[in-house]
Amino acid sequence: MSPRPRTVPDADILLAAQKAMARLGPARLTLADVARDAGLSPATLVQRFGSKRGLMLALWASALDGVDDCFEMLRPAHPSPLDAALAGATEMARYTTSPEEFSNHLAFLQIDLSDPEFHGYMLEMSQRMEAGYVALLDEAVRAGELVRCDTTALARAISAIAGGSLISWAVFRHGTAEAWVRGDLETLVGPYRATKPLRRGGRRPIAKNTKLAKSAKR
Repeated sequence: MSPRPRTVPDADILLAAQKAMARLGPARLTLADVARDAGLSPATLVQRFGSKRGLMLALWASALDGVDDCFEMLRPAHPSPLDAALAGATEMARYTTSPEEFSNHLAFLQIDLSDPEFHGYMLEMSQRMEAGYVALLDEAVRAGELVRCDTTALARAISAIAGGSLISWAVFRHGTAEAWVRGDLETLVGPYRATKPLRRGGRRPIAKNTKLAKSAKR
């Protein structure tokens, strides 16, 4: 006999798991919660993923490709490479609807930092994000949007500000998370924005007077 076709693809289950995780956090999340959201039985999830941990690891693995997909979608949607980089840095904030939901994401971060298997996924995801930012920032320099600078250092600062700013927003709770994070990112990149158009064959001045700019590319 041929196996029964899967009525719900794994991608839909992982999406349901992602939403349930944001809503409940790691302590309260159960396979029954995910199964209910996906329209399946908990036994079906056990058959496919083995356990709650197996489901979470599958979600982390799928998120790796999601990073690359996100950057691929950003560039066509934003004529400016710098705007594309900032849009990528506010992606999580765009879908964060409340401080309570964000606290659930932070609870999962504890798992990422303490569990070696989860940390492996988190590390690769962070490396891919940094590479995506660097590529866009390099393009922004070539386009004359940014002065010549150490784009790797600036990419790391963008990642740090994006995450830290979300925590700050959850404390102060002013406006939307996206607007709050975007404001902090604009403060960061402001000194690196080019003020004059780049002349053909000319050289863009190197950014000065900031710690990051001290390691600017020659």
